[in-house]
Amino acid sequence: MADKPHYHGHRQRLKERLRQAPSQLADYEILELLLAYVIPRRDTKPMAKELLNRYGSLRGVLLARPEELSDVKGLGPSAEVFFALFKEVRARVEESQVRAREVLSHPAHAAQMAMSRLGHLSIEEFWVVLVDTKNRLIGWERISTGTVNETAVYPRELIGKVLERKAASCIIVHNHPGGDPRPSGLDNELTERLKRACDEVGIKLLDHIIVTDDDYFSYQMQGRL
Repeated sequence: MADKPHYHGHRQRLKERLRQAPSQLADYEILELLLAYVIPRRDTKPMAKELLNRYGSLRGVLLARPEELSDVKGLGPSAEVFFALFKEVRARVEESQVRAREVLSHPAHAAQMAMSRLGHLSIEEFWVVLVDTKNRLIGWERISTGTVNETAVYPRELIGKVLERKAASCIIVHNHPGGDPRPSGLDNELTERLKRACDEVGIKLLDHIIVTDDDYFSYQMQGRL
């Protein structure tokens, strides 16, 4: 036992507390245990506390951009991969919940899926949600990637993707990295242009949803589509 690191006993006690009463663990203890699986031979408590101080909450840490984590002493490529993996797992869980629904009956269903996939990104991405005649999800795909405050989307790209997947309707989605989901003037112009293009070929544009990591704006809910 004398040869074991000083944090070995502490970590074992944390794991036992997790098994018995997980809700009683503090946020830094939860994060400490997560990091222990990535960096098993280091005391991860200082890292966990520094991350929480930097990002304000456990949620903030888990939604942080993986490339930022290298600034924290002790965190390296393995931690960056872990957090990227966590985000991908979260996104796929949300997507699977939407796919399991028979009908996309409310903008929140698509918005939740988009928030988990796009909300944390530092650049704008534009995606299209493809649905059939009964508003059931066929799939959703990225149309374009832009910069920190804009992304170029051309009607022919959107129409081509919808026709390729034999969808009857679609929902367009993009993110606002700045944290404010309210549409800009350019967003309004884009929505009108894409709506006209869809109407011309008999495709129904159901909604345009703008997301951040914790909020969204729906044109359909606001009566603007």
